[in-house]
Amino acid sequence: MQSQYSSPYQAVAPVLEYVGVGRRLLALLIDAILLGISRNLILFGVNAMGLHESLNATTTQGDAAHMFKYWLTHLDTYGVLQILIFTIIPFVYFIIMEGTLGATLGKMALGIRVVNLNGSSIGWGASIVRNLLRIIDYIPYGIPYLLCAILI
Repeated sequence: MQSQYSSPYQAVAPVLEYVGVGRRLLALLIDAILLGISRNLILFGVNAMGLHESLNATTTQGDAAHMFKYWLTHLDTYGVLQILIFTIIPFVYFIIMEGTLGATLGKMALGIRVVNLNGSSIGWGASIVRNLLRIIDYIPYGIPYLLCAILI
């Protein structure tokens, strides 16, 4: 029986399926929930150990620039821990998961993988670049991923 492909390389080429914005958003929401749960567990542990002295020294009054200045002047160990939990851990989570497994837990739950055009894993370099570009998605303050959704 003769193959339907003219080249033996075509027989092993994966069929790549485009995943729309809805499934990507749902995967991102799953990841956000999981990261939020882990963040709250870590903060609960920190609070239980009594390392939260500056927690009550925060303010919610004023604009973002005022809050940022206040936050910088009251930065201590707990503040550094919050930076780690809210920014660095999620950033590293996305890089490691997509670089090694090709998907985050949210993407895995929905059967989504991040791959190169030939179907192979993206690897560390592409994962780092991809996730550094997530910063651009947050530029329109208050409307995360607007730019990304438009480009998709």
